[in-house]
Amino acid sequence: MMVLKKFMSVIVVILLPWIGVGPVAGEEQAPCTPVAEKSIKIEGYISKKFKKQKRAIINEFKEIGHIRTAIRPFPMGKTAKVVAVGRCVPAYIARHVLTKALKYTDGITSLVNQAFLHTHWIGIGTTTFDEPSQQIVSADQVQQLLNPQLSSEEFHALYRKFSIQDDTVSYFGLRTRNVKKVD
Repeated sequence: MMVLKKFMSVIVVILLPWIGVGPVAGEEQAPCTPVAEKSIKIEGYISKKFKKQKRAIINEFKEIGHIRTAIRPFPMGKTAKVVAVGRCVPAYIARHVLTKALKYTDGITSLVNQAFLHTHWIGIGTTTFDEPSQQIVSADQVQQLLNPQLSSEEFHALYRKFSIQDDTVSYFGLRTRNVKKVD
């Protein structure tokens, strides 16, 4: 029994740094590092029909500067209509990527809550996040995010507003409490 307690305490100490996904409500978030010092990473998928133009498309994403990419053609069917934008991505870069995502994926119908994202990261056509961490958005809401008049602060406030998750989710035909809901 004593060996088990020691083993469990070692496991807790080792895993403790990876348990949290972000600051607790009320905590101050760390300031964003400028993109000149820390570039934005774009990951995800483009539609399979653009497979032969992959290099040119990646260059289109990179043309705005301060961007690293890991973009691949989706291997089957249609890409997920999910986009994720980290809280430190400047609005001009986010708008550029969203515009390209609309052009090279099957659209945007869901946004991932920023609490699940790295600060300097954008996902397009991504299948990484499950439905409880996302929120469905309309085409009008996507167009509001593309407004060039929005500052970075206004863009992220609007993104956070649009990506608030539902209180309940459907599991096996039942509506249950969304355990991934970020307050």
